[in-house]
Amino acid sequence: METLNINRIGKPFDITIDTISSDKSISHRCAMFSLFSDKTSYIKNYLTAEDTLNTLSIVEQLGAKIIKDGSNIQITPTKQLTEPSDVLDCGNSGTAMRLFCGLLASVDGAFTLTGDKYLRARPMKRVAEPLRSIGAKIDGREDGNKAPLFIRGDKLKAFKYQSPVNSAQVKSAMILAALKAEDTCKYKEEELTRDHTERMLKGMGADITLDKQGYINIKPLNGYLKPLNITVPTDPSSAFFFAVAAAINPNSKVTIKNVTLNPTRIEAYKILEKMGAQVEYIEKENIYEPIGDIIVKHKELKGVEVKDNISWLIDELPALSIAMSLAKGKSKVINAKELRVKESDRISSVVENLKLCGVEYTEFEDGYEIVGGTIKKATINSYGDHRIAMSFAIAGTICDMDIKDTQCIQTSFPNFKKILDTLY
Repeated sequence: METLNINRIGKPFDITIDTISSDKSISHRCAMFSLFSDKTSYIKNYLTAEDTLNTLSIVEQLGAKIIKDGSNIQITPTKQLTEPSDVLDCGNSGTAMRLFCGLLASVDGAFTLTGDKYLRARPMKRVAEPLRSIGAKIDGREDGNKAPLFIRGDKLKAFKYQSPVNSAQVKSAMILAALKAEDTCKYKEEELTRDHTERMLKGMGADITLDKQGYINIKPLNGYLKPLNITVPTDPSSAFFFAVAAAINPNSKVTIKNVTLNPTRIEAYKILEKMGAQVEYIEKENIYEPIGDIIVKHKELKGVEVKDNISWLIDELPALSIAMSLAKGKSKVINAKELRVKESDRISSVVENLKLCGVEYTEFEDGYEIVGGTIKKATINSYGDHRIAMSFAIAGTICDMDIKDTQCIQTSFPNFKKILDTLY
């Protein structure tokens, strides 16, 4: 079990970062969506981390030919996906497992999806049940709620489905299933979740529209989609750790280059603004995604209540909890029960570790309240969750911190520590 020892910085920094990891959500989707074309997709700046490389390996096992040149990837799919001879290992990625459920549900063959011990403990019925309702054959532990999952592809019925959870993963799985369904499908969520799937598939030529009733209408494919030709932008969720570092360290500033400015991905930066930090957005291009730079400067932070657009914040709330712990006054997070089914129970992981750091808090079933002021050095348990590990590493820039079980950082942000060291 690896331990990360972080020392306080103790001086201002002004840094420009152009080496943040590529966006994980978009990288996963690039690999998967290339399978819907009959031509070669060209992907630059693909995230070469464990989870996304696992997804690339699965795509290869399904019959695609892959050529890698560092982070530049060429994917040439087969016209008919191949039934693999081995299990498909999703590593630590819930995104991969849930989206592959939707993608493979209509493919002729048998497929077994598994992952590491943390992924095998995460709930999968949220995708299994709606997919089963349209004809998918999915089984697994606890009646298909826990991996390994077994899928036997079959014909899928058209559907009109209103999701009880606001989840980009569930939405994406159902959209991928809809592309191979018998007729036009309709999907609705209560609030807009990350929309990379819709944006990218539409850019490839898929007929996906939003009607006046708020339903996403997906027409089944008539042939193949256009191949991708994309440069994956910087991951705003990964970059956010350094935004928080600038916000909590007096007189500090960070410029994050070439990040996606998709509104569903930068809500955490908007919350930092509400807390008092100075944040600037500079858009440079908008093809598949709006892309540009984000500049964050330190100013005294104040408490904030977070209750809306939670699905846009689900990965950044642990880092925001560090900013809240150092803000003036109380901060509150509610309507965030989804945090309990991420890589760890992030509500419990956050508050248990804040307790070790001497931070006063109240835990709710759907969130927590934090009394801001100071945060003290402690020995932190990441619970195998990369977001928890990196959030408390950022806290360490203020007060020193020891974080246990940090191998999980490699799953999403291999050069995190290298960038962190440049702040000193």
